[in-house]
Amino acid sequence: MANIIPDSFKEEILKGTHNFASSGGDSFKLALYTDISGLSTSTTAFTATNEVSTSGTNYTSGGNALTNSGVAVASNTAFIDFADLTFSSVTLSAVGAMIYNDDNSDKICLILDFGGTKTATNGDFIIQFPAAGASTAIFRIA
Repeated sequence: MANIIPDSFKEEILKGTHNFASSGGDSFKLALYTDISGLSTSTTAFTATNEVSTSGTNYTSGGNALTNSGVAVASNTAFIDFADLTFSSVTLSAVGAMIYNDDNSDKICLILDFGGTKTATNGDFIIQFPAAGASTAIFRIA
């Protein structure tokens, strides 16, 4: 599987549903999953199905809030970046994640495929986003 941009997100971007401004914009979260095979381009909103277990792991259902660095433009490409995200002192395994709009009916923006199972045992689980740039940022419109 590969990263998935839901069709609903593509439409919602053109309708102005998501505000990625760093000040006054929407709040976004990232949730972790043990299985993303049931998620597809037709998935529209956050689901707890196959989300990482919250039992004894220090992981909270719904994931953690993302820090948005806002919208920028370079080389005729608009892009959005988030600060790296750390789930502290957790014991969990995840194969993927979901970025969703916590302020707007939990609408999905992106489903990430880690390309295999990533694990943390009583330690930090870190989501490291690519550098903010026209050819590297996690969200880009050229």
